[in-house]
Amino acid sequence: MSKGSFPIKEFEGQRTPFYYYDLDLLRETLDTINREAGKHEGFHVHYAIKANANPKVLRVIRKAGLGADCVSGGEIEACVKAGFPSSKIVYAGVGKCDWEINLGLDNDIFCFNVESIPELEVINELAAAKGKVARVAFRLNPNVGAHTHANITTGLAENKFGIAMRDMLKVIEEASHMANIKVVGLHFHIGSQILDMGDFHALCNRVNELQDELERHRIQLEHINVGGGLGIDYQHPNRVPMADFKAYFDTYASRLKLRPGQTLHFELGRAVVAPMGSLITRTLYIKEGSTKKFCIVDAGFTDLIRPALYQAYHKIENISSDEPMEAYDVVGPICESTDVFAKQIDLNHAHRGDLLAIRSAGAYGEIMASGYNCRQLPQGITSDELT
Repeated sequence: MSKGSFPIKEFEGQRTPFYYYDLDLLRETLDTINREAGKHEGFHVHYAIKANANPKVLRVIRKAGLGADCVSGGEIEACVKAGFPSSKIVYAGVGKCDWEINLGLDNDIFCFNVESIPELEVINELAAAKGKVARVAFRLNPNVGAHTHANITTGLAENKFGIAMRDMLKVIEEASHMANIKVVGLHFHIGSQILDMGDFHALCNRVNELQDELERHRIQLEHINVGGGLGIDYQHPNRVPMADFKAYFDTYASRLKLRPGQTLHFELGRAVVAPMGSLITRTLYIKEGSTKKFCIVDAGFTDLIRPALYQAYHKIENISSDEPMEAYDVVGPICESTDVFAKQIDLNHAHRGDLLAIRSAGAYGEIMASGYNCRQLPQGITSDELT
């Protein structure tokens, strides 16, 4: 979505800050995902709810036919409410509470992605109490590094996630003696915002090795889940408004050796929703420093925490001005020195009241907002509502 395509007139009556979701871009993205994944037999895509759980967004994703990847009981409730079939819901997470496991059992979800033997024992016990058999996949830690921020890698040996590869046969053997557990697959996830397809090549090679090991022990599984992790271009949201789904799915189709009848599951989040979202904020003051200018806006890290938490870059545009460019530090009102969206970036000359769009904020934006400083949570407004 280019700078000129924002419905600025409609924005004027909205209380800022708020999230604006371009549902036309989201639908185009979902069509592309379905087309590219559909070229390969047995590929199934689940949307990672943690990226954005806005009910209006979830309904569009559900209508496109994607499944859901949940990491909490609240997310299971959200996707059930949005109409996702329970047969397409997977539930991951290193610390599942009993009530969350029971919720999954009561809804007969597709699969629990299990991360430890103690967790497996609890699921078996709770399933037995309900007279049910829980379908589980074991999340293995493949010790595959990803070229991304250190805080969003999840596949290294020192991460808290997953079961060590050396314990794979042990946990499958232990599960085989549990009357209320059915092992249906293996689950992997190596990190987020990955743009180097070589990282996914490495994961494919590791999965192939593990599958060979399982076959030597006459163990066959129904499905493989490789998580998500596909990144987007935060630098150029207008020129590159969509992730490279073709390269992503083609990588797995060419590198991963699925067994006959085996299905491959993906858990995409950021790549689905990040490009279609922008945080719209209003300029409060232009403050002249001794060596720089500050553009002080009404959004803060309570609304979008990624720059403060990950030093993440988001392109920022002054959508109210066509005047010459000037350099600004764009900062928020929170009483913390880390409440900075960007330093020394070029914006069209800014005035009090100008609207800024912080781009590519559809993932890990609204969902991570907080009430720190007793601030109100930002609303999510869709393009459908403003047309």
